[in-house]
Amino acid sequence: MKYLVLSFLAILFINLTSSAYAQSESYGEKLFYYVDTESAFKSLEDHIAEISVIAPQSYKVDAQGVVWGEVDPRVIKIAESHDVKVMPLITNLNFDQTLLHQLLSDSAAVHRMIGTLVDLCTRNKYIGIQFDFENLNMNDKDIYTRMCREAADALHKKGFQLSLAVVHRTQRYPGNTAYLAWLFQNWRGGYDLKRLGDIVDFISIMTYSEHTGRTTPGPVAAYGWVKKVVEYCLKYIPPGKLSLGIPLYSEHWYTAYDSSPSTVSGSFAHSASSALGYEDVEGLIERYNANVIWDKKDKINYAILDNDGVFEYLYIEDAKSFAAKATLIQKYHLRGFSAWVLGEEDPGIWKMLK
Repeated sequence: MKYLVLSFLAILFINLTSSAYAQSESYGEKLFYYVDTESAFKSLEDHIAEISVIAPQSYKVDAQGVVWGEVDPRVIKIAESHDVKVMPLITNLNFDQTLLHQLLSDSAAVHRMIGTLVDLCTRNKYIGIQFDFENLNMNDKDIYTRMCREAADALHKKGFQLSLAVVHRTQRYPGNTAYLAWLFQNWRGGYDLKRLGDIVDFISIMTYSEHTGRTTPGPVAAYGWVKKVVEYCLKYIPPGKLSLGIPLYSEHWYTAYDSSPSTVSGSFAHSASSALGYEDVEGLIERYNANVIWDKKDKINYAILDNDGVFEYLYIEDAKSFAAKATLIQKYHLRGFSAWVLGEEDPGIWKMLK
């Protein structure tokens, strides 16, 4: 009888640990973006065990290919001590489209930038670099792809990786509004997903900012929209090379009032929005005594704030919406997720990731 009990306990233990392992593995590679704030560093310190890759947005490049910036030495130290990989981001300064075009059009500038990146990876033991080049015009598709190929060849030769952050899209063509046409021309159409997927080690698709200050109020990343983006990208990118972008920030829409001598009346009011961390979200809900409502279709919580008779809208990214989107990783056998940005998250996500 004693042996039967021991066998039963052993089987139970194996089942429980296997279940926990399977749940952990279902998230795949857990990449967290990082910016230089103390809240981000504190979160990194507290939750380093649940992170696979830390990706600091640390470097910028100008039109001449001159690269500058640094990763906080504390980040490198804590990552190294926990065997967490470091893959910094490089951006075109201020996401300037003209600057990016000048850089891509100048082979000497591209060569200068790539040489610096290889040296940075070598000296700092990065696993590689992620290109976060945005506001890319659709007419620069070929020269952007060429630059990525040159960078990948140089980095791979030295044993480093190249990944890309790519703006979301759900279809081949722009869509049915002037706003979507503008997005296609300046933010979406410049990425040749098929060729880029063949060149780089992986692509982090920015499946967030579905609604922004340029749009009407709405989710940062509705589940159905995220699913559409993933399904479109998988037509061109192997699932093992696709990392799902998951937002950790929420969005607050409100009425802004600006003075401007260029207008007829001299001033105007308009709708605006700003990103919020989870602590600020909780503060707004408490301040306005707002009801939080779960949208079953979009799989996200939202609240309407009555600010002295003018409604404001709060779309909340929390552990529940994170979990809903994360199911797509296992469903489509994706590489993992890329979460923007550390320090703004609902603390509840860490319980899930454990």
